[in-house]
Amino acid sequence: MRFNVAPTLETERLVLRPYRIEDFEAFAAYFASPRSKYTDGPVSRSAAWDLFTAGAGRWVLASHGAWTIERQSDAKAVGLVSLNSAISIPHPELGWILWEGYEGHGYAVEAARNARDFAFDFLQWPVLISGIHEDNAASIKLAARLNAEYDPDITLKEEPETQFFRHKKA
Repeated sequence: MRFNVAPTLETERLVLRPYRIEDFEAFAAYFASPRSKYTDGPVSRSAAWDLFTAGAGRWVLASHGAWTIERQSDAKAVGLVSLNSAISIPHPELGWILWEGYEGHGYAVEAARNARDFAFDFLQWPVLISGIHEDNAASIKLAARLNAEYDPDITLKEEPETQFFRHKKA
């Protein structure tokens, strides 16, 4: 099945939905901040726009990409979760980002679990990994909560500080 836009997925508390233009301000603020150091930032507003449109547009080209994470209770966007593929990475990747102030509520693990299950069950991907900077303790902990295991056999010569965690089908 091909997608021209992200399908909408729901969890107990969240909606994973396609990006909207009004999501860009929070996205740009995150990527301008030091918090983005483990996710290719900080970057300029223009570069953030390129990342934002790539996350949305990947659905058209590859039938996977990024979702905005929105709380069902108040329709507030709290971050993003994505399924990515890159030339430099040997397997599709699951990623997550929460906007400042939304950590500690379980949103990232709930959204990532739903995206992981979509990748395995609907897209039928046999392998899914998460590349995480070795100093990003919060994301390493989240990968563990998802039952992902460190895979020392996956390395990137150009990013030796990135550790890869292999997800299991639930």
